[in-house]
Order: sequence, then structure tokens, then C-alpha cells
Amino acid sequence: MRTALVGYGLGGAAFHAPFIEATEGLELSAVVTANPKRQAEVAARYPSASLLSSLDEVWSGNFDLVVITTPNRFHATHARQVLEHGLNVVVDKPFAGSAAEARALASIAYSKGLMLSPFHNRRWDGDFLTVQKLLSEKALGTVHKFESRFERYRPEIKSSWKESGDPADLGSILFDLGTHLVDQSVALFGRPTTVYAEVKTVRPGAKADDDVFLSLTHEGGVRSHLWMSALAADLGPRFRVLGHDAAYVKYGMDPQEDRLKNGDTPAGPGWGEEPEESWGKLANKPYRTEPGAYQNFYASVAAGKPPVSPQDAVTGLEVIEAAKHSTTTGDAVRL
Repeated sequence: MRTALVGYGLGGAAFHAPFIEATEGLELSAVVTANPKRQAEVAARYPSASLLSSLDEVWSGNFDLVVITTPNRFHATHARQVLEHGLNVVVDKPFAGSAAEARALASIAYSKGLMLSPFHNRRWDGDFLTVQKLLSEKALGTVHKFESRFERYRPEIKSSWKESGDPADLGSILFDLGTHLVDQSVALFGRPTTVYAEVKTVRPGAKADDDVFLSLTHEGGVRSHLWMSALAADLGPRFRVLGHDAAYVKYGMDPQEDRLKNGDTPAGPGWGEEPEESWGKLANKPYRTEPGAYQNFYASVAAGKPPVSPQDAVTGLEVIEAAKHSTTTGDAVRL
């Protein structure tokens, strides 16, 4: 599949280009960026890829797949343009700014018989794959509580659209880290029935929400407690999964992101492996973390199988909208 990558910031450079390049059945044929410095980086690392300056140049390039990793506010607009030009598309998170926009994109893709997949790569984090394995093996017994955190300590405010107070920029931590946490919860336990939220802006001078707690209740009674924060001076466990028979507790982040930022590729030795000292504990005993495997997302794309359903992105956005309503009223919202 001849692939055009639209955007070459951190997302394009670290999370998309290396995997497109390494996946059999995909070809990184072009990168769209108008930034001269980034164009030079692409030319040095991917000399066979064409350099394009705008999305409009994609339409005459005979591409099969377009990957959208532009700033959040453009995701839905750019994805719609791609679909309307009859091309398959992968869209970075957040998939859209609203559930209604997401449903509209899914409808267009369905009517044209095109692949449309949200880029929820965190489903291939090693620790998340470990939780999936434990649940499938019923190693915890009946699970009643799922706790998940993406916490950071970044007291300084950055001048970036990611921290913009303009709602159109979709810069809230709820759209950033929260999108991943909600998607993982939905992937494990299905669409929640109720959503309770506490959405706050706690850093002095911050304009975007930077500290959020969500409580999701799922069919069958499992409750997901999700935390995301830019001002957590003490980091809690990444996962704490409580069952009737045992618990699984895991600290620290999946190593793939740091390796990608350092320029490593999925073709390198030991990709996705976590050192033993970082493993979580099952019933208070060390339990090996499954290897992380972001490469499996694009392997599925190359095989013509959408790795993540657009409907899951719709559900995630419904949860985010319910969370905003809940934090306004102080009440749980039924989906």
C-alpha cells in the first residue's frame, strides 16, 4: 500500500513513520510537511519518500493509504477529505472533536467501502497486553475494579496548542492522555453504562484541563477508575486490577515510546521487551510483562483488517462528552 504520512511532528516521526517503513505490505511513499527542518529530517532518514507541502498534493499521488497525524483540531477535517477522495485512512487520536463528527466519518467510510481506523496504539503496550492475558486466563478471578493511570509531573506550562484554552484545539489532557485510558478500558470491558468525572485545571496559569479523574461503570459491574494528570508529584501505579482471587499491580510506562524517541526502530533487538526489574506483580509475585508490539497495528492495516473499529472511537468520544457534562453537574451521566 503506497502510504502518505500527513504531519511529521513527534507523532509522525516516532509513532508512524518507523512502523510504516518496517511493515511488509506498506511503503512510506510520501511525507506531507511544510516545515523546512522537518523536510530535511525526512530526506535524511527516508530518502525514497517524496516530500509534499500540503494535503492537496496527495490527491494526485496514486496513494492507497493516508495517515493523519496533524494537530488535533484538524484530524476530523483532514480524515473527511481523505475519505471523500476515496482513500483509506488512519487517524491519530483524538479521532475527532465530537462523537457526532466520528459517526459521520464512519458513515462515509462504510458507504465507500474504505478502511478507517483510529490510531489507538496503546492497545499494544506490553503492560496492557499483560492485563488482557490475565483477564483471558481468569488469573484474577472475577474482576471488580480496574485502575489505570497516565500521570506526569510537568509544573511548567508549555506554549503549545496541546495546552491551549481554545476548545477547538482539543488540547485538554482529557483528549490527550484520557483518550488512551478510555480506549483501553472500553477494549477490556466494553461500552460503559455510566460516567462520573472530575475535570480540573490545577497548575497556575494553565488554560487547558490538566488533572482528571473518571469513574466508568460497565455492564456486569466492573468499575474503571482512570486518572490523568500533569501535576502528579508522586506517580501512582500504571495499572491496579483487583479480582476476587488476586490482584495485578504494575508501575512504570511501556518502554516503546522512549525507544522511539531515541531513534530506535521496531526492527531492533529486543523490541518491546521490559527488564525484569520493571515487571508488575501478580498476587504480590513478579510477573513477566508481555512484549509491547506497536508494529502489530500497521501489520493489521497491511493485511486489510482495521486494527481498531471507528465505533470504539465513537464510544470513547461519547465518554469524554459525558465526562464534561458530569463535571459540570457533579452527577454521574448515563450513556
